[in-house]
Amino acid sequence: MNTQSKHRILIIDDEAVNLKLLGEILKDDYELAFAKTGEEALILIKNHPDIVLMDIMMPGMDGYELIKKIKSGTDHPEVPVIFVSAMSESVDEIRGLKLGAVDYVSKPVNPTILKLRIKTQLDLLVAHKKLEEHNLDLETQVDARTREAQDSQIEMVKRMGLLAEYRDPETGDHIERMSRYSELIAKSAGLTPAHCTLIRRAAPMHDIGKVAIPDRILVKPGKLDGDEWRTMQSHSLIGATILSGGRSSLLKTAHLIALYHHEKWDGTGYPNGFSGDDIPIEGRITAIADVFDALSSKRPYKDAFPDDVVLKIMREGDGTHFDPLMLEAFFEQLPAINEIKKAYPN
Repeated sequence: MNTQSKHRILIIDDEAVNLKLLGEILKDDYELAFAKTGEEALILIKNHPDIVLMDIMMPGMDGYELIKKIKSGTDHPEVPVIFVSAMSESVDEIRGLKLGAVDYVSKPVNPTILKLRIKTQLDLLVAHKKLEEHNLDLETQVDARTREAQDSQIEMVKRMGLLAEYRDPETGDHIERMSRYSELIAKSAGLTPAHCTLIRRAAPMHDIGKVAIPDRILVKPGKLDGDEWRTMQSHSLIGATILSGGRSSLLKTAHLIALYHHEKWDGTGYPNGFSGDDIPIEGRITAIADVFDALSSKRPYKDAFPDDVVLKIMREGDGTHFDPLMLEAFFEQLPAINEIKKAYPN
């Protein structure tokens, strides 16, 4: 037994005899609904019929006015409309087609022709729906592959960041804290959600250049001498070199962060001595997050500073080390930042 549901056709004609005739022709093949006026038709169109058969000459709202309303004033404007009318002049047919009808059948109706015209339009409708479903399936597959590629890239970035931090056992959660601090600062500074997320995902790479710094310098418990400090500073350029040439927005952002997160607002930072807005915003944001975490965390060469001392040092950097607007964003997010510090204590 064929359990497939029938296509639904809305038939509109002010003459009962015409409705009966069309009903007799089509009742065995389709689920039918009938309307004798344009107003009734606009109510029934809300049921989303698969096709509409419409007379033109009707009292009140004629077929031309009705199709205009269907196409522009309902939630089902794409429904195929076939005019079935005694107005058989070519000018009438042209007018109907220009208004959005897909076909024109003249009265008196030839049942075979009418059925073939309807079948043609319904076949097109089915093919269109199958194409839409196929396209949707392709989009879903592409989205899934894209997400998989993005997830892999994000994981790679995080692992590379951990590679640098692994050599410094005192900074276990540093990259997690620093990247999340950066996202909060970016959010408060008014960056788009996508940009904020991108900064969080790229920030773990900020110190990737440390892989090239000798252990005797990287984990030295005391103060670095001049030559050692210059070697340590080179990690920004090394990290930028490692990340240069990346084509994805993630790697491009990671490159900016690696290169610029040690620049200072007043131009006294490194490696290039950039100042003010010449420093990309990604660098200005991560500079604040990185310094805050360095001050409030234990390192091989120091203990963590008390909270009041950390905040005092941060405020002293306003307009010298830090972009004043980004620092203001940092303090706006301080409660949330402290929650992150508690969640990642190592």
